[in-house]
Amino acid sequence: MAKPKYTSHVGMVDILPDESPKWRALETIIHEEAAKFNFEEIRTPIMEQTELIVRGIGQLTDIVSKEIFAFEKGDSHYVLRPELTAPVVRAFVEHHLEQRGGSQKLYYIGPMFRAEKPQKGRQRQFHQFGAEVIGSDDPVADVEIIALMIRIYQRVGINNFELKLNSVGDPESRETYKEALRSYLKPNLDKMSELSQKRFEKNPMRILDSKEPEDQQFIESAPVIQDYLNEDSTEHFEKVQQYLDQLGINYTIDPHLVRGMDYYTRTAFELISPDLGSQDALAGGGRYDLLVEEIGGQPTPAVGFAAGMERLLIACEELDISLAEEKTVDVYFVTLGDAARTWALTHLPKAREAGLSATMDYKGRSMKAQMKDADRENALYTVIIGDNELNEGKFTLRNMKESEENSLTFEEILEKLG
Repeated sequence: MAKPKYTSHVGMVDILPDESPKWRALETIIHEEAAKFNFEEIRTPIMEQTELIVRGIGQLTDIVSKEIFAFEKGDSHYVLRPELTAPVVRAFVEHHLEQRGGSQKLYYIGPMFRAEKPQKGRQRQFHQFGAEVIGSDDPVADVEIIALMIRIYQRVGINNFELKLNSVGDPESRETYKEALRSYLKPNLDKMSELSQKRFEKNPMRILDSKEPEDQQFIESAPVIQDYLNEDSTEHFEKVQQYLDQLGINYTIDPHLVRGMDYYTRTAFELISPDLGSQDALAGGGRYDLLVEEIGGQPTPAVGFAAGMERLLIACEELDISLAEEKTVDVYFVTLGDAARTWALTHLPKAREAGLSATMDYKGRSMKAQMKDADRENALYTVIIGDNELNEGKFTLRNMKESEENSLTFEEILEKLG
């Protein structure tokens, strides 16, 4: 086989016809579960102003430091979106969605782009789904976001998971904790990873996210933020736990859990699956009460989550979960001769209008080749059409699974299959 002249970009993968049904099935689940929670879909452009993304996700986050796909057009600077929380908040501010009244309950599905080294479950173009509640600081919003996230995974069929929970406090609590963390880390900073040393001044809490081996001994003994939460943050976190308990949602407090973005406050959470080995993260999110104002809106509380679709589909493969049914076509018209092909072409629309999926051979092949093609297409029935059938007005309807045949008019076929 000749080497193709053109190929897809490294880290950008074609979703081929054999794969697309499970993507559609997953998207359907997300749409249906979001509707049950009364969330509305939002779709934003894949390209955003560079300043929005850099401001929204913080200069020292992995997303920025690992490189993003950036473009220039005249004096304007753009990036392909690496995440969707900042774009959703930009849309909220730009279009004054707060004027719709109440909390805005939004969800999304779409592609993201990060110019990092491709790996299993994370390509340079990857897909996420997520949800945001903008306009409520009530712990109920936090718990509803978590419940929606979990419900989608349960609907998919993933039930063996663990919810990790933490509070990263409000700005006052965070500053107090950061100082305590710096005081603890500083004597051993030269022994820690280069990335952690860079994070030390800007946001030492991100050091708790480090996976570098040389950092782990210091992270394990680090102060925990719960000891530095003020009264408001403590009360909020206790309410979140209380509501989760009431819903029967199990969780584990992880004092070292911090979200990857700089704008998070209070609740932080992550969903993991012990069935997935080292790459166990399924989804994560938290509260980001500072972001709307930072992007130019009025101070507005918000909470949300995001999840990788590729990672979820890999989990389905590893857990032997089938999202999509086997592809079938209701009826395949097998044609013998030009008159039969003309008849089939004009009657295909009638079969489709009757609610059937229907197709025919496009190559003028032999009956044997057409029957083989119908079998490959997993056709439930074939209708055999030749000169004799056209003259008599009756056609051979063959049940491909049971090898039964009947001679019926076209109207009788539609009635039988409809």
